[in-house]
Amino acid sequence: MRVVMTVLAVLLAGVGVVLFAAQDRGDGKGVVALSPITAQPGAVGGGAPRFERLADPARTVLRDNAGNTLATFTDGARTVVLTGPSRTLAEPGFTTATITTTAWVRLLPRPWSPNAETEPWFTPWFDQTRGSTDPDVLAVATQYVDGAPTETDVDGVRYRGDASFGPVAPSGAGRLERSDFYDYLGVRHTFADKTTGTPDPKRLRAVDCSGFVRLVYGYRLGYPLLPNNKPGPGLPRRAYAIADFGPGVLVVPNEHRRASDYTALQPGDLVFFEVEDDEDTLDHAAVYLGVDNTGHHRFISSRERANGPTMGDLGGTSLLDDGGHYSLAWRAARRI
Repeated sequence: MRVVMTVLAVLLAGVGVVLFAAQDRGDGKGVVALSPITAQPGAVGGGAPRFERLADPARTVLRDNAGNTLATFTDGARTVVLTGPSRTLAEPGFTTATITTTAWVRLLPRPWSPNAETEPWFTPWFDQTRGSTDPDVLAVATQYVDGAPTETDVDGVRYRGDASFGPVAPSGAGRLERSDFYDYLGVRHTFADKTTGTPDPKRLRAVDCSGFVRLVYGYRLGYPLLPNNKPGPGLPRRAYAIADFGPGVLVVPNEHRRASDYTALQPGDLVFFEVEDDEDTLDHAAVYLGVDNTGHHRFISSRERANGPTMGDLGGTSLLDDGGHYSLAWRAARRI
């Protein structure tokens, strides 16, 4: 079973102003931007895109002159959502639902701050990034579902492809947690503090829920990773630590009851759940994908009953708003 990733070329245009022209490459790799724009900080009229400041959470939104959102930058977070070519995410082996989205989730080189669009690094980064169809957070996350094709790097390390959740427990009942990204890869990893993570051969090609988040955001896309569950400049190891004191901005605080603030979410946000015995500990993490074709808020996560990453509905629907197992267990969200 494979993830179906369909990229549909679209023309993003304002009223009377083409923001970028796009054409098919002809090589199966999607579209390429031809005519870049130069966004004008503080521009309020004419054909130039403009930056606006909004609150809750504090953020900067780039709009075209018709008011369409081109990008959203959240203060304190590195994830940015850019409007780009439409594509469809699907996992037909485990759900009939699909997500067709123009959201492309990228990482900024540093956390966003007010007026960062005026800093020297911004325009080169934006011009290089906004028209790219290289795999983003959402695409990378779907590269580990059941049956996903494998790929190795120049060193022969398999860095993508079907992942499991963990080895079968000694009792034979269920699967073990504690598989991190380096277990999936099968290689040692040296963290910034010079400590080393050593893979367990029994956990090769396996990642638990937070290991999956670290594999996608950290190993694949370059977000700093921590070797432990202490506050610091990167993603901690466990779900509760990422939720409680991880980097970025808490967009849905944990009020120790079912969360329902769906409007606070944007694709790429991390969502957290209380699914086990301790009601005070968030013990499951997922990546929010967006609204599916049935109108529900869908996520992707690595979990035991599905034996690995899935956006499907095996072992519980991957939804925040249907009254199912994970919907009832949703507690918080963080934008990193």
